[in-house]
Amino acid sequence: MIMKGQKINDRYQIIKSIGEGGMANVYLAYDTILDRNVAVKVLRGDLATDEKFVRRFQREALSASSLSHPNIVEVYDVGEDNGQYYIVMEYIEGCQLKQLLKKRGRLTLSEVIDIMLQITDGLSVAHDAYIIHRDIKPQNIMILDSGLVKITDFGIAMAMNSTQLTQTNSVMGSVHYLPPEQANGKGSTLQSDIYSMGILMYELLTGELPYKGDNAVEIALKHLKEKIPSVREKFPEIPQSVENIIIKATAKNPKNRYADARSMNEDLRTCLDDSRVNEAKIVLPYPEFEDNNKKKETKNKESKENIVKEVKTEDLTREKSDNKILITLSAIFTGIVVVITCIIVFLPIITNQKEIKVPDVTGLELTEAIGKLQDEGFKIADEQKETSSDEIPAGKVAKTNPMAGVKKTKGSEITLYISTGNAGFVMEDFTGKNYLTVKGTLEAYGVYVILEKKDVDNVTDASVILDQSVKAGEKVSKGDTVTLYIPNITAKYPNFTSGDYTKEQIEAFCTQNNITCKFNEVSEATGNYKSGDIIKQSRPAGTQVTSGASLTITIYVKEDVEECNPNEEVCE
Repeated sequence: MIMKGQKINDRYQIIKSIGEGGMANVYLAYDTILDRNVAVKVLRGDLATDEKFVRRFQREALSASSLSHPNIVEVYDVGEDNGQYYIVMEYIEGCQLKQLLKKRGRLTLSEVIDIMLQITDGLSVAHDAYIIHRDIKPQNIMILDSGLVKITDFGIAMAMNSTQLTQTNSVMGSVHYLPPEQANGKGSTLQSDIYSMGILMYELLTGELPYKGDNAVEIALKHLKEKIPSVREKFPEIPQSVENIIIKATAKNPKNRYADARSMNEDLRTCLDDSRVNEAKIVLPYPEFEDNNKKKETKNKESKENIVKEVKTEDLTREKSDNKILITLSAIFTGIVVVITCIIVFLPIITNQKEIKVPDVTGLELTEAIGKLQDEGFKIADEQKETSSDEIPAGKVAKTNPMAGVKKTKGSEITLYISTGNAGFVMEDFTGKNYLTVKGTLEAYGVYVILEKKDVDNVTDASVILDQSVKAGEKVSKGDTVTLYIPNITAKYPNFTSGDYTKEQIEAFCTQNNITCKFNEVSEATGNYKSGDIIKQSRPAGTQVTSGASLTITIYVKEDVEECNPNEEVCE
């Protein structure tokens, strides 16, 4: 048990618990050597003695520590202290993407594209290293106040060349984002992360999950058999080019998906271009896998049995010894349901009380609403309550409890809620924050947002809010207009392959624009290059620079070849 004030490895002093997981607990701690707050993930005590879990935990550390990218939570330290295995990571002050979804519902199109670009940008680094996250979901995505996205918890990440991980029969990750191949126990590939990102993108655009069910098995079966619902049927304003990304990412057959996160990232960057406005809908063959008629029934049966055995989400894990208890509880529950059903069905008959629907009185004056309800035989509560409403004018009935349409017996008491009008909200100080995040928040309240650029000095981040037309503390209501002022920065990536740039100049450009710069040397290239030539850049020339992004420069380095002396007897 980790206690407040306890020091791990005589260095990391525990401040408080900030999260619990199936494999490890996470604590906010203070690094006494480097004078900074960190997040410490500690393997649960009951698992620390299990070799299997310890190895998995250590693989997590190894995989995560090899990744360096602005969109991936950084790992600082890995170790063991008195039998406690731990990982030290950067502490993120922000909110989970899941929390943002619960608060806002569906996000705006611009927000979704921005978030997905950052996620795929970060995962592309992992995929380049042949590391699979295996658990992409909103709970593992953090959003900072600046709008920067961070991928967390490579807790079940897997190196493709690791044979140990491919031998497990357990299906990892959350079933709502589970790729079909993982549900079938066939292991994961880079395309497995692509599928989960497609499901995530669907959820961000619609505010709901594509596949629902009463249990994990039912949901997993839908991932295997059902087509992804159309986002454009729900929201026609979403461009077809955007829906096509979801269709391709969530293909049942991994061969029909993007090859990796980088390929998906490249498609996301152009999906809102004018050139793709009239893009045709992607239609995949269905079913995507070849069927064998003789074995079809057997395979379906085996598939279902495999899912039942393999889907081991935290909420489904039970010991065999609990079966008798579950059966007993089920019998008791069934008996209770029968009794309640009998009461509901027969009580009105016994008491000779007829149930009638509560009439809809929303939008009526108080006296008119009371009269209508009393005419139906209902009793009115002595006190009315107040509630804000965007649709119902102040002073009129906004709703009732029980709500309109519910069947109740005559004489039942009805509480009336009187509208106070549009409550609006108090404006915050958004200066210094990412305009995309703020724009989405304001639009969710029904506020119209105008972006206006201002010429400024000594500002390199084009996404930061400089000022706002409505000051902090002032009230804003639905339908109001707010202007956000952002820097007029038009920095674009130069053509570094032109031969006019040195390595030092590129590094200076990256530093000036807050970009992570990486250099990759290759000895093989198609073309007439000399050693030291820049032959490739990950960000196309002419595209706008975004603070916090990464740039990879590929440099051709000619291998030293030992020249042959013709005077020697043997010349190879």
